[in-house]
Amino acid sequence: MLRCTRYTAGAGGGLVASIATCPLDVIKTKLQAQQTRSGQKGYHGIVGLVKNIIKHDGIRGLYRGLGPTILGYLPTWAIYFAVYDGIKNHFGERPIQEAPAMRHIYPAAQVKGYQPLNREHPWTLHLFSAMTAGATSTLCTNPLWVIKTRFMTQSREEVRYKHTLDAALTIYRTEGWRAFFRGLFPSLLGIAHVAVQFPLYEFLKGWTSDGAPEKLSPDQILGCSSLAKMTASIVTYPHEVLRTRLQTYRLARNASIDTHGRVPGIITTAKTIVLNEGWRALYRGLSVNLVRTVPNSAVTMLTYEMLMRHLNKRAEERP
Repeated sequence: MLRCTRYTAGAGGGLVASIATCPLDVIKTKLQAQQTRSGQKGYHGIVGLVKNIIKHDGIRGLYRGLGPTILGYLPTWAIYFAVYDGIKNHFGERPIQEAPAMRHIYPAAQVKGYQPLNREHPWTLHLFSAMTAGATSTLCTNPLWVIKTRFMTQSREEVRYKHTLDAALTIYRTEGWRAFFRGLFPSLLGIAHVAVQFPLYEFLKGWTSDGAPEKLSPDQILGCSSLAKMTASIVTYPHEVLRTRLQTYRLARNASIDTHGRVPGIITTAKTIVLNEGWRALYRGLSVNLVRTVPNSAVTMLTYEMLMRHLNKRAEERP
């Protein structure tokens, strides 16, 4: 019952966060999809992009893609936690009977995020579990994220999708089922975000507290979690641009499979972006992404740390 409540709370919190930050997600995705070099005609910065969206689509334009986002969130969380707990319970130590309050770990705000250190298992197991669970959930739900990206990046010259089902049918009829798995490889590469953020967060906590992380103040926790999240985001951000470019790549089902009729791979896409738009194009939308994710991650970590301190204190006070 506790596990079900925890999953529901985590999914609900993440869902609310995704709705609240949808406009930032739309702006970030549109910036990533732009194929014009900065300064050239047709290029839009953040302000210009927002004005353009509101001018032609109104406020509703800032929420395009919200439908598939909502549809994708719950199965993503369900798959993530099923795999995460399955691996952790299979390879981990038995629960500590003397401290039942520490037998459960609380979810991070994002399914590709990490789970903080728990006394039952070593951090390496949490890291492995989180990465495997993130990869599995990404593999299973990638079609919905392709649809979401297509919604957000559709131009006014195209025939707009009416709803999620219409988008799915249109993509399938015109491009085939393979289109739903474009961008999957860079999405899987993005799981490396965990390998940067989690160890760095633990290191910063130990370094800031001189080896006593339980004594960290709320401000220090916010600082450590923000720096870890920001660093991981900057290091791994290019995979998001590559993913968006591949997901928005359109190839007709009956196109000839030759040099000009083949979906480009991740290396070809990266080379094309750098040659035609410069290396800075691999970081388009980064500032918007940091504004969207860093505060959310920092508050989540602070809540987790404070809650764990409270639970541990209650466990110690029990006779």
